[in-house]
Amino acid sequence: MNSAVDSDLRSHLAGLFNIALKAVSPDAAAIEFTLERPKQAQHGDYACNLALQLAKALKRKPRDIAAELITALPPSPYLAKTEIAGAGFINCFLKAEAHQAGLARILREGAAFGRNARGAGQKVQIEFVSANPTGPLHVGHGRQAALGDAIAATLETQGYAVTREFYYNDAGVQIQNLALSVEARARGLKPGEAGWPEAAYQGEYVQDIAGDFLAGKSIATSAGAVVTANADINDFDNIRQFAVAYLRREQDTDLEKFDVHFDVFYLESSLYADGRVDAVVRGLIASGKTYESEGALWLRTTDFGDDKDRVVRKSDRTYTYFVPDVAYHVTKWERGFKRAINVQGTDHHSTITRVRAGLQALGLGIPNGYPDYVLHSMVKVMRGGEEVKISKRAGSYVTLRDLIEWVGRDAVRFFLVSRRADSEFVFDIDLALAKSEENPVYYVQYAHARVCSVLAQWGGELAQVMDASLAPLVEEREIALMKRLAEYPEIIAISAREFAPHQIAYYLRELAGDFHGYYNSTRFLVPEESVKLARLALAVATRQVLRNGLLLLGVSAPEKM
Repeated sequence: MNSAVDSDLRSHLAGLFNIALKAVSPDAAAIEFTLERPKQAQHGDYACNLALQLAKALKRKPRDIAAELITALPPSPYLAKTEIAGAGFINCFLKAEAHQAGLARILREGAAFGRNARGAGQKVQIEFVSANPTGPLHVGHGRQAALGDAIAATLETQGYAVTREFYYNDAGVQIQNLALSVEARARGLKPGEAGWPEAAYQGEYVQDIAGDFLAGKSIATSAGAVVTANADINDFDNIRQFAVAYLRREQDTDLEKFDVHFDVFYLESSLYADGRVDAVVRGLIASGKTYESEGALWLRTTDFGDDKDRVVRKSDRTYTYFVPDVAYHVTKWERGFKRAINVQGTDHHSTITRVRAGLQALGLGIPNGYPDYVLHSMVKVMRGGEEVKISKRAGSYVTLRDLIEWVGRDAVRFFLVSRRADSEFVFDIDLALAKSEENPVYYVQYAHARVCSVLAQWGGELAQVMDASLAPLVEEREIALMKRLAEYPEIIAISAREFAPHQIAYYLRELAGDFHGYYNSTRFLVPEESVKLARLALAVATRQVLRNGLLLLGVSAPEKM
């Protein structure tokens, strides 16, 4: 686009309508209006509701106002025509030059296309996975890892400074049960035998931990801790420390294979060691929002929308599980994260109100609604039409490592973000392995590989394509593909705002479909040089947007399939 026209077509059109607004109603206050992409192509490229918004203030029919607005629109090199539709919408039809200008922008910006600085470096923390170190990561953790990492990546495209954090629940009853399980295995007991702890974990991984403990092995985790087993089955503390370190290392290995990385690992145990949990309890008491009953300390969470008050400190003087959660979120606020997002399973839904209530009761200036939550449903794994429930390693559930070994990282990551987080998801192993258009990740990656194949057949210098005239791109499929490509920044912005990476997966599937249709109906390497280079430019831009989107989902963009 030339310097007189904003590189964003939506902004350009908004500017035109603002000029028309001043002409039609000079005294009107600022009117908010929208420019939306119609669902049907025959309704144009954008639909504007300005006339409808003005109707009440001017006390006139929207269609009459729409006609005046159209007359008052200033000339534009990119607006072909306008039409009044329905109750008073103004449908805008763009010239081919507008779509070509959008394509030129993609070629110019490359990997930066879709990115902006709206976040202005604001700090955002995203906590996800946060699995108890009591067993291997299951497929639910995998969905959380894929979601959390994709949400973080999309927020980074909008200019936010994102910190990825993993919270280790390394304290409490579950850790005690893990240690008891390893101790029993180390003593030669097996599940079901006399003396086997009732709440013990039964997966084969427990036997593996016990074997390494008896062998006196050392373990280093990603957090920098090194724990050495002393092989003394009577040293329960050493067993517990070694078991936790072992499983932290296992989880680190799975996340590495999944290409998910964290900036911070935060230990629940440190909240007790640093006195933060006790400090929160003292703060809640000082707030006047607590009371004693039946030997326990209660918080009036009903004052903050909960359905009943909650116990803070039980009669045995131990704290309930939501108290360290409150202390942990106080640290997030103190570390400067005015925006915090927790990605958790739907089974954590009941904790949202009480954690927020605890934060509000402390009176630290933390806003109501802090932190944000993204709750995801669990995953059902299917193979051969039957549900898969058992893992050799874990015993009672399918692990993330199982999925990666069965279908590969790319398919797992794409599939696990391809639906709304709160929707039930069926992971079909057979579909993930299929090399067909029914397999969405294969279909999208194949579109990228097809572009690479076309360019390889051509064999020319990419600089020729980048500098080519785009004027020959006027065919219907070419216009449709350019329009789809131009939607990408908007899709990313919405995905970031709504914490909804499934919209990116859906968009990539639609873009791949548009390109495959274009590829099957069009010759790229035609004799006419200008047409050939223009079509190759469109293919290159498609490859770039596919690559940009796949990168945000943690999925590779192969050059060959």
